[in-house]
Amino acid sequence: MNFVFTTIETLFSTIKDVAPIVLLIAVFQILVLKKSIPDIRRVTLGMIFVVIGLSFFLIGLEKALFPIGETMAHQLTETGFIQHWNQSDRLTWSSYYWVYIFAALIGFSTTIAEPSLIAVAMKAEDISGGTISKKALRITVAVGVALSLAVGTFRIVTGYSLSLFILAGYAVVLIQTIFAPKEIIALAYDSGGVTTSTVTVPIVTALGLGLSASVEGSSPALDGFGLIAFASVFPIIAVLGYMQILELIKKFKTRSS
Repeated sequence: MNFVFTTIETLFSTIKDVAPIVLLIAVFQILVLKKSIPDIRRVTLGMIFVVIGLSFFLIGLEKALFPIGETMAHQLTETGFIQHWNQSDRLTWSSYYWVYIFAALIGFSTTIAEPSLIAVAMKAEDISGGTISKKALRITVAVGVALSLAVGTFRIVTGYSLSLFILAGYAVVLIQTIFAPKEIIALAYDSGGVTTSTVTVPIVTALGLGLSASVEGSSPALDGFGLIAFASVFPIIAVLGYMQILELIKKFKTRSS
């Protein structure tokens, strides 16, 4: 019974959130462009699917993804679990290596499944005429997110300053931007944004909050957030680096021939 009430409540909440977008599009289409909405039945059916899909997705986040992320973080940082694998009573940053591995794997898998990244990769492949591979772009971005979460969880465990890591990351991005092929820069920056979307953000947030609550000396309010910032910077570095490597390989082959 509680599930039914939760579903209805989430459904009405989603309708209220989506309604301004629908209204804005309708007003511009009818009053500004002065054109009727094409295939109104199809558009209406699509809007209904959007509302229903978002509602169930939000319920899934609350009932599954958030609890799983927090539970895994707590289990991986339990003293008994860590001592079992390290066979030592003294805990250091290296004692949490299973946390880093889990964070990297969860970052890679959620990014591969990220709908917004799939959409950007498809458009990039179409516009570039196949020069930019959809599969290669998704894997490159996913590797970037995997590295970002490994570094981000390391920061939570060690308690280092978030600002220093982010500044260092953007310093690398700035240097890469100067030397990277100009046609890839905009796509690389967009790749950093699309990773922090519907699938990745809930799990990453839950992981950060759960880890910071479990690590001694950490505060969920101060240390629990910030992983998403890492997940925005590292994909840019990964995509720019990938294209720079391809450019170097191309130049090397040209010289060899």
